[in-house]
Amino acid sequence: MTPGVPSVDRWCQAILCAALLCMPAICMAHAISDTNARFVEAISGPAIVPFLYLGAKHMVTGYDHLLFLVGVVFFLYRPRDVVLYVSMFTLGHSLTLLLGVFAGLNVNPYIIDGIIGLSVVYKAFENLGGFARLGWSIDTRMAVFAFGLTHGLGLATKVLDLTVAEEGLVTNIVSFNVGVEIGQLLVLAFVIILLNEWRRSSNFPRHAAAANVVLMSAGFGLAGYQFAGLLLS
Repeated sequence: MTPGVPSVDRWCQAILCAALLCMPAICMAHAISDTNARFVEAISGPAIVPFLYLGAKHMVTGYDHLLFLVGVVFFLYRPRDVVLYVSMFTLGHSLTLLLGVFAGLNVNPYIIDGIIGLSVVYKAFENLGGFARLGWSIDTRMAVFAFGLTHGLGLATKVLDLTVAEEGLVTNIVSFNVGVEIGQLLVLAFVIILLNEWRRSSNFPRHAAAANVVLMSAGFGLAGYQFAGLLLS
């Protein structure tokens, strides 16, 4: 290790601490800002670049989706496995995002966002070997696809809260979805690079368990916040 340069382990410990400190912000994840909402509502006609940008920004700042994806790729070592699982997730959330917007499937946001929080809990629990200890056999690929459907519906509810002009709607929503995928790929590239560096450490197994405990805690925080909002609304 280079003198004066923190080890990968130290960086990972710092990231875990930061995640815990950011729990209040995580629980407020994935809302569309008032500025972006006013911008979208002022658009009339096709606007590919602005909607690409909004989609990418929405994914990059969508802590709930990113936490789930971190859990999905956490123990995936082969590139083809990463591509397979991320594709299953992408297919799921693209289907329900597009269908949800065009069919007007406006579900209760507290319920859908609460389920998204529980998807993070599920993946962290699986990464910790929880289901194996219970003797349960779950097809992870189908679970990732199913939660992808849920995440896409969550995105659709956010879009449906806006007043989007009918003119150019198909172009704009497809552009938004493509932007989401671009944002997802950018974040995943960073996460995979960090994970690959971390895995070279002899302490990775011990710290990996701690990381997934943090993931599970964040998922419970997200779900608890949303279900509390449902009860109080």
